[in-house]
Amino acid sequence: MDAYRVLLLWQQDGSFIKESGLSPFAMELALGVCRRHLYLLYFIKSLVKKKPSVEVSTILEIGLFQMFFTEVPDHAAVATSVDLAKAANLHEGSARLVNAVLHAARRSGPPVLPPQRLRRVSIENSVPEWLVRRWFDVYGGDRAEALAKATLERPVEWLRVNLQKVSVEELAKKLGLDSSIPSLRDSSQNDEKNLSSLVSRLSSKYDRFIQVPADAKLKPILESQSFANGEFSLQNPSAYEVVKLLDLKPGLKVWDACAAPGGKSALMAEMEPSLDILASDVSEFRVQKMHDVVDRLGLKNVRLECIDVLACNGDIGTFDRILLDVPCSNMGVIARRPESVYRLTPESIKELSELQYKLLESAATRLAVGGIIVYATCSPDPTETTQVVNRFVKEHPEFARRGDAVLPGNLDARFDGFFAQALEYRK
Repeated sequence: MDAYRVLLLWQQDGSFIKESGLSPFAMELALGVCRRHLYLLYFIKSLVKKKPSVEVSTILEIGLFQMFFTEVPDHAAVATSVDLAKAANLHEGSARLVNAVLHAARRSGPPVLPPQRLRRVSIENSVPEWLVRRWFDVYGGDRAEALAKATLERPVEWLRVNLQKVSVEELAKKLGLDSSIPSLRDSSQNDEKNLSSLVSRLSSKYDRFIQVPADAKLKPILESQSFANGEFSLQNPSAYEVVKLLDLKPGLKVWDACAAPGGKSALMAEMEPSLDILASDVSEFRVQKMHDVVDRLGLKNVRLECIDVLACNGDIGTFDRILLDVPCSNMGVIARRPESVYRLTPESIKELSELQYKLLESAATRLAVGGIIVYATCSPDPTETTQVVNRFVKEHPEFARRGDAVLPGNLDARFDGFFAQALEYRK
């Protein structure tokens, strides 16, 4: 019932599923249905003559997902779905309709997908057709299809160990985890030079991260005394790839300008306790949540403030380093935030890119001469990444690119798809 309620709220007002407080089972069910939403709707359409209400359709999606994408026995999926329809107090006949449609699905099996490739990729992977077309245009068909398939994968979870409090080996022993990093997946898209470089970084710089095994239960890990004591946090190693572009050195003054939920600020503070870090966000609520993170980890070198980067008229001074992890489409982390793919429109991406550019322009005014600002997004889309940077460098020649841009998710699917580019102020 809880998963049904949360899925309805998501469809009605865009509520985030992960913020709903569901039990682990209900959360997996709700996220799974969300990830396959378009496919499940297509499945339902193949089984009914008249489109059902959103309430009935949601129950059918839950039932179909359990039948075709989980280990739940068909008879149990049907029975629980019928019971759900009765408990939801829907119109008369809803329970009978749910029962009839799910039994029909059991007899017919999965629907036949359209032969046209773009349409098939869209339905099969539950990515809106306009977005698949965009990916085809930007990346080509094979890469676009691979990106679409990746949105269905359950994301890998990682623990970032707070080395100020505990060693990787000690924490792994406490939690019953293996502290080694599994081998990289083979991929024909990985060139030898980049793969070799990533392997080197994994062995030398990702030594504070532990990959959570797919069969491990995350709930008891997060309820452990080690978590309460601030010995680790959840964070993808891609965050390190972004932070390392700042070229942090002892004693520098750093501004994490769009810091919430605070993971990268915490990573920087743990890496170099002598840094003077200002972590800010435009939302008072999110800043309060960051207080919880900083307090749990025991970080003494992070100050928290509510600051609107676009209207930053206060006397916050200048900084040696600025991290600007801007609001974005989340296209690089759709598997982790499946709701995001249904929120996007071509217009919203254009609007985001304008906001991102304005944020970059405003934040850059607080950078000291010789300092570095890192522009980062969790999207690989050129409109939000290279085009924003190209425009900024062209209109502000006192800033120059410092090294190449980073796209961590391109080399190993376990890493989130961030983009990051360092820019140096050379006035």
